[in-house]
Amino acid sequence: MRRTATSLPFALLGLGVFVLVFSQMLAAYVEPRVSRTPVGIDSVSVLSGAGSFFDASRLSTMHGQRLTVTRHIVGDVAASERSGYAVWDVSTQIDSPSTLRLRDPRRSLQWSTKRWVTDRRTNRPVHCCGEQPSFTGDAYLKFPFDVQKRTHVWWDDFLGGVVSLKYAGTASVLGHEGYRFTATMAPQRTNVSRQVPGALVGRPHQSQVTAEQWYANAGIELIVEQRTGRIMNARMAPRITLRAPGAKKDSITLLASDRLEFTAETRRTQVSQTSFDSRRLKILGETAPGFGNVAGLVLIAAGFATLVRASRRRNGLRGADDCQGSL
Repeated sequence: MRRTATSLPFALLGLGVFVLVFSQMLAAYVEPRVSRTPVGIDSVSVLSGAGSFFDASRLSTMHGQRLTVTRHIVGDVAASERSGYAVWDVSTQIDSPSTLRLRDPRRSLQWSTKRWVTDRRTNRPVHCCGEQPSFTGDAYLKFPFDVQKRTHVWWDDFLGGVVSLKYAGTASVLGHEGYRFTATMAPQRTNVSRQVPGALVGRPHQSQVTAEQWYANAGIELIVEQRTGRIMNARMAPRITLRAPGAKKDSITLLASDRLEFTAETRRTQVSQTSFDSRRLKILGETAPGFGNVAGLVLIAAGFATLVRASRRRNGLRGADDCQGSL
């Protein structure tokens, strides 16, 4: 019995130290390794809204049409494991109602495939593993973990270049709060040129003209979950046009919309996944370490208290024995 009573304080002290160390490991070692961009991703996001597009079969711009932008992301797990980076293959297609029904990206208004490679922690582009094209910035399909209230450099796929997104407060998406980032873009010439009949861009005497492609955006708004960097909602107003070489005015509107936004289904999916990932990171990075620190300190305090009581009890018994011996 005496041996059990003597070992209890040391058991409490040992358990308390173990809990404290384990809590620190969760915060300093486990959580940062969980905060990594996934590699086995397979997701679809859809933006939709009213707008205009150029109908090549009619050689005219169709107005008041429903536009759909579908982005499919598939992670290349083998390449990611070899490189240690997140390697994603991204397919983006833009459809009108008639092309959307065909369910064939090759017959969409526009279809592009890209290969996006990023550092799994910082989200910055890594130029390897067949990346195409070469991206820059610190945000594209997602933002970095632990998003800061500052300007972020976002890669705009329509532009083929970067846009500075300014922090503009907070906003809620389906009850989940996120950081709001916004930007507007004046018309800019892109690095894309298109061969078109001269008559379409005001050059009727030329059979073919290498037209300049221009891009503007009246409003970009992204609502981003702070802990995970996931985009919970996206809204934009793109305008893509063609101009004759050196011209000051647009000749053809290829694509335009005052409001393309995540569909309700995409918002629900993004918020659901965001909530799950954010809770997991919070538990590993805050809740569990905080609880563990408190529990560890309580156990250590209990161990010291028990040790002091045991020491006093032994001293008391020793004093009583001394008194009996003197009698």
